[in-house]
Amino acid sequence: MPRPVTLLLGVHAHQPVGNFPEVIEDAHQRCYKPFLETLHAYPEFRFAAHFSGWLLDWLREHHPADMELLAAMVRRGQVELFSSGDTEPVLAAIPQRDRVGQLQTLNDKLAAWTGSRPSGAWLTERVWDSSVVPALAATGIGYVTVDDYHFFCTGKTVTELDGFFSTEEGGTRLDIFPISEILRYRVPFHPAHEVVGHLEHLAEQGQSAAIYFDDIEKFGIWPETYDWVYTRGWLRLFIEGVLASPKIRTATYADFHAQQMTRGVVYLPTTSYHEMNEWTLPMPAAGIYSSLVDSEKTAGNAERHRPFLRGGIWRNFLTRYPEANWLHKRMLGLSARLAEIAKPPPALTAALYRAQANDAYWHGLFGGLYLPHLRRAVWNNLIALEAGLDRLQARPALEAADIDLDGRTEFFAHSSALQVVVRDDGLAAAHELSSYRLAHNFGDSLRRYHEHYHDRIAAGPREHQGEGIASAHDLIRFKHPVEAADIVPDTLPRALFIDRLDAVPLTDYRSESAADLGFVRPGISKHYAVSGDALTVDWQFAGLAGQRFSTVLNLAMPSCDGFLGRYALADGSMPGGFGQPLELAEATRLRLEDDVLGGRLTLEASSAATIKCRPHQTVSQSEAGFEKIMQAVELQLSWIIANDNCHLHLQLTLEPTQP
Repeated sequence: MPRPVTLLLGVHAHQPVGNFPEVIEDAHQRCYKPFLETLHAYPEFRFAAHFSGWLLDWLREHHPADMELLAAMVRRGQVELFSSGDTEPVLAAIPQRDRVGQLQTLNDKLAAWTGSRPSGAWLTERVWDSSVVPALAATGIGYVTVDDYHFFCTGKTVTELDGFFSTEEGGTRLDIFPISEILRYRVPFHPAHEVVGHLEHLAEQGQSAAIYFDDIEKFGIWPETYDWVYTRGWLRLFIEGVLASPKIRTATYADFHAQQMTRGVVYLPTTSYHEMNEWTLPMPAAGIYSSLVDSEKTAGNAERHRPFLRGGIWRNFLTRYPEANWLHKRMLGLSARLAEIAKPPPALTAALYRAQANDAYWHGLFGGLYLPHLRRAVWNNLIALEAGLDRLQARPALEAADIDLDGRTEFFAHSSALQVVVRDDGLAAAHELSSYRLAHNFGDSLRRYHEHYHDRIAAGPREHQGEGIASAHDLIRFKHPVEAADIVPDTLPRALFIDRLDAVPLTDYRSESAADLGFVRPGISKHYAVSGDALTVDWQFAGLAGQRFSTVLNLAMPSCDGFLGRYALADGSMPGGFGQPLELAEATRLRLEDDVLGGRLTLEASSAATIKCRPHQTVSQSEAGFEKIMQAVELQLSWIIANDNCHLHLQLTLEPTQP
């Protein structure tokens, strides 16, 4: 009889900061609760679990009895809890001081709850960068898990990845377990007896460890998985099959780590799982990469050559999506300001940590950049943090800096209630319009991009064939009908006050003076001003009589196309919601009311304008299929320039619905 293989099974549970409570509740009922109840009935089955701190807080508040099952399993030695950054940040993307703070926050939370301090940590999205080693070690973490793909990129083979390895950064040691991709794709999608058979085969080959650590949401939330895992009994059959096999034993990572020796030193490249490396690439590079991978598959070289076809790295999302980069750089700037405070209020530190949650910064099959409510959660916390810092440490009413490192100066003008950020990029457009009283950025939109997966739309739906169920990676489904016009990429950012003259975008504005928010181009001068809750924009025209001038505002309204958002006219009538098109022939006033926001935005023009409103939507793909998501209200105001010395004035007032 061969020596048993040790199954190191770990599950990772996370919900994004700002996710809808009903979504988290559904995840608990279909996944977290039945998973914990099932495992609790088998005390001899040992495993590891990671719950992000933010999700753990929510579950302990709303379902204390269910979470007590997890705590009881920890106390009886069945479960090892892994740490991470408390709000699930990508550690490599935040400053060292915040890495330590985020890790320590969850470490302390787990120790206070269960009496045990964690020794292992889950790396968000398995993003590895050696710069995170000192923070992990400084907070008592001895080991982490990453994909076996990370190791293959160093030249390691699958037969060598039998246990854990050691690395160091500046002499500080950290041990690393390689997660088996084969297991990731089989659990829980292949029949339970096949997975048990695979583990027994590993034992017969003399392998000492089978390493699995992946999303718990695969056990109930992914398409078809609830019925497969619980109703049809996959999880119970798998557990009982493992426990009945003399060729398999289960253990926690901590016990295995204490009993085994390192397999040697390794230095991993900066990378994540291979799907993520593909998602980070923009078009056309993503298409070239995909074609190269497909050609290698056709030639039968995919597995042998894949480690050397690496795609991009996680940080490429910040270059691929300027909206994500702006979020990130605003976060870094406020983190630096907070670090200057000797004893910052805990509420401000908590707001910073919530703003560092990874989900809204990236996009692939997963990732939440395309989801307005997740970006909004980051902005809510950034704006609250900035308002708190301003109360502690006043800053100038007008500042200029290139904080997003794109070579263009951004001008920040603010009052105690409002901030506008205008970029000197030729458009003289506002890229942020934040209300401190509403904790909301009305400029938080997302332009349409050509995504690689858009090229799969024409092929139509594709379902899984064969035994077992499909992974989300293998499906093509449609939540909404998608037409060719829906995926035409934008040529300009989705900003506010993008001007056009006779339908031609004006891209040659230049900053007139560093002392105010003034911009000029031939025939037009444009000025912004902030006062209290109001932003005013003034245009002065010279020699352009008879031409049609328009300006476009892309306004992020939290209700999107839901029933809680509506237009209100000067006469008090309400012609429709934000998801419906609206055209007004001659209007000087329009109000946008949003009950999700708890606020309203009122536009008032000095001269009657033609106003056209329509929803701006993007097409993205998630594990549930292709979907159209409303990002903003696209609002266009246009006028015929009355004379050769014409002046236009537009005021936006942002205020809570209730004083």
